Amino acid sequence: MKTQQPKLKSTPRPLFSCAFFRHCTQTALSPTTSTPPPLPLSNSEAPPPPPQESPPPQKPPSHPESSSSSSSNTSQSFTQWRFPLPISPVSHHLQSQPKLEPDTVPSKGLTANKINRAEQNSSQQPPPPPPPPLSNAKLEELFHVAELQFSTGSNSDRVKAMYTLERSLVPNQCAAAESSDTVTCPAAVMTGVVACLRERVAPKPASKVLLALCLAEVNRRVAVNAGAVGAVVEALADSENAVAERALAALELLCTLEEGAVEVRTHALAVPMMVQVMGKTEGRAKEYAISVLAVIYGGADEGEGLAPAEEVARAVMLAMHGDCSTRGRRKGAQLLKTLHSNGRVDLTEGGR
Repeated sequence: MKTQQPKLKSTPRPLFSCAFFRHCTQTALSPTTSTPPPLPLSNSEAPPPPPQESPPPQKPPSHPESSSSSSSNTSQSFTQWRFPLPISPVSHHLQSQPKLEPDTVPSKGLTANKINRAEQNSSQQPPPPPPPPLSNAKLEELFHVAELQFSTGSNSDRVKAMYTLERSLVPNQCAAAESSDTVTCPAAVMTGVVACLRERVAPKPASKVLLALCLAEVNRRVAVNAGAVGAVVEALADSENAVAERALAALELLCTLEEGAVEVRTHALAVPMMVQVMGKTEGRAKEYAISVLAVIYGGADEGEGLAPAEEVARAVMLAMHGDCSTRGRRKGAQLLKTLHSNGRVDLTEGGR
């Protein structure tokens, strides 16, 4: 009779025959372990693992409220398992990517520096080339076109005529003055320019065109005959500083003619408007107003029915102490001397 010998239990075969996966299944990282075991890089014996630190105290497990919460916890615990691959191509790729920084807003200092550099570059640029010279034939054609536009009587055509004259005469003031010595401005064109200034129809280009035309001596008489003196005096009441400055410059040129000086002296609003301009404007406008007052009070006989000289002298002295040019101060000193010599004002210490 044979005795049954107990069968020896054979060692269980590993689940995976691959050494790599066998190692992974044996050394998988648990969520509770802090340091993963190292992966052997060679067939030699791996060094002994470092001493395990005591795991942190675990919180008491909370009872799942529902089946959904338990399934979510299970999925989270499953996703926390990972292979300890220190030389993983995926992790190496993620580490090699540079961190993208958000767009930085330029500081105010950098913006100011860029603006300063742009201004310096613009200032270093060469000035624009001068406009082409204005010949006599072109000037005659320009006057003819403007005369046709003024003849229609509509404000739109008058404005077009003013801007046409401005584009051609203002950039070529010297050339226009030289050409006007032989080509005189037609009376119809000058009358249209003066009317635009008086009626406030495009006053800015009107003041520019009038000054450009009055630079030529032959056109000043045409302007006086067209009533430019009265138009300038009346336009000073509510004109801007730039318009008043150009209009007064043209009036000073008109006063170089005897007819223009006489018309200024006989105008009732000439002296009050000059005093008002000296009080509200700055720079060149004061200079031109003082020059016109010097023309008005320069004649001994014509100044009998004028405004009181004391008020004029007081306004001139205030203008001289303010923002006034050197030429304006010189003109003002000459005017005060003229008023004192004619006996119209006492500038001595006792008279003050």
